[in-house]
Amino acid sequence: MYTFPQEQYNGPQPYPVDKAAQNTAYPADKFLADDISPPCRVEEATFANGELRLGPAAHDVYDLASLPNGTDWRNMNGTNYCSISVNQHIPRYCGSCWSMGSSSAIADRFNILSKGAITNGTGPVYSPVGIDAQMIVNNQWGGSCNGGNPNQVYEAANQYGLVHSSCVQYVADNLGGPAGGRDQCADCTWPPPPANETGLDKCTFREPNKRYYVKSYYSISGATAMMAELQNGPISCGVHATDEFEKYSSGIYSEYVRFPLINHEISVVGYGYDATSNQSYWIGRNSWGTYWGESGYFKMIMGPANTNLAIERDCVAGEVTWTKPATKLELEAAAAEEPTVFVQ
Repeated sequence: MYTFPQEQYNGPQPYPVDKAAQNTAYPADKFLADDISPPCRVEEATFANGELRLGPAAHDVYDLASLPNGTDWRNMNGTNYCSISVNQHIPRYCGSCWSMGSSSAIADRFNILSKGAITNGTGPVYSPVGIDAQMIVNNQWGGSCNGGNPNQVYEAANQYGLVHSSCVQYVADNLGGPAGGRDQCADCTWPPPPANETGLDKCTFREPNKRYYVKSYYSISGATAMMAELQNGPISCGVHATDEFEKYSSGIYSEYVRFPLINHEISVVGYGYDATSNQSYWIGRNSWGTYWGESGYFKMIMGPANTNLAIERDCVAGEVTWTKPATKLELEAAAAEEPTVFVQ
């Protein structure tokens, strides 16, 4: 019999996002306020060490009056930059939306970056990217199958780098202990194990041929800031997933919720306008499989938080890079060492 919440390890991890706390897993009882539909995402996402901006915000860069009426990274001049859609609940219920919503947005941005390298002839060029959500859960980089904090996935991508989705099989399960080498990226050798054995003793760590880094990361809120940031690529956002939203099949979704409380993470891949209904909308991707919604995607009305499940309230984005960047703590340490110049 499968039970929720899953057993969760609350000790130190070898690769902590918050080095002071040595642990990023959230107590399971923080996610169990709703017995029917336990949230898989904190109501307000935070960074363990604060956000890291290396330049001006997108809404300060783009001419907001000249932004396109629609942006859709599934079809940008005939190219689909979005990574493969996923299902967090297979092969069992797992509250890993915080991992999947954030990692899919990051993967999409690498696809954009790689396409730019092809176009400009600057390289490097890699095949379409999918990022391993299970490896993030294994390391508890923001949480576990009992829910978590998507912002800390971006911090982990800055500090350690994420890995390709082929590194670790998604099993929708907590490790129950500290993450070892084979929980990062692994391969298993012959022969197959007997029916009553796991065969994990034949699985060993393999160094990934590529890690996926984020060199800057920051919070976003509000329609204008979201539309501007979406010119750079998909973002991940929190929503108040309701029973009605779970039944969504197509069209522009709107639901009145007097006081929406964010409990689920999705990614936003664009926005558009429907002339027939005179409605502007967000294009979102869920992590409930392609049988849900419009092949795993949905449209959500733009507007007040009590009409669109608060999708515009708490989002995060990051600038991706193939090479290991300086971390926020390293940049702060370097700035502290710079000599003070006195001007007479």
